[in-house]
Amino acid sequence: MILSMNAPTVADIQRIGAVIAQQAQPGDLVMLTGPLGAGKTTMTQGIARGLGITEAVSSPTFAIAQVYHGQRLDLVHVDAYRLNSIEEVDALDLDSSLEESLTVVEWGTGKAEVLSDERIEVFIQRPQGSDAGLEPEDLFADAPRVLKIQAYGERGVSLQQRLADEIPEASWENTAE
Repeated sequence: MILSMNAPTVADIQRIGAVIAQQAQPGDLVMLTGPLGAGKTTMTQGIARGLGITEAVSSPTFAIAQVYHGQRLDLVHVDAYRLNSIEEVDALDLDSSLEESLTVVEWGTGKAEVLSDERIEVFIQRPQGSDAGLEPEDLFADAPRVLKIQAYGERGVSLQQRLADEIPEASWENTAE
């Protein structure tokens, strides 16, 4: 099952991120997927806020990974965009932080699954170009997003269910064919 919800504004993406943080437990892994400008770092900023992190959170594109110290949990924020393989993700030696922290990986699909079989993946979709009927000048506007959350493993399913309980606009999509 996939948990689906609309996020009409940047504030909504951050609010949903804060709910993820509030429901997360030490060792949870959240993978964020979406095109450039979809809101992956924006969601991570909401997650950081939900963990009580007050420092500015930006995409760790060049640093690859950044650790932020929260009130309840630390946040390990990884941008896997520049990594080419699972081996490079594993070489970051993030396992030492995974047990005590909430780990968020942007651009991790096909690379970061090695970190844990227990995770949620958040797919952020935004309207793009003429497919959405947008004018070119509207492509960078605060366009509405659709978030889809897929769970893997018992911990992932448990986190997904807690999110469904806490986010009123969330609905379930049946993926069985």
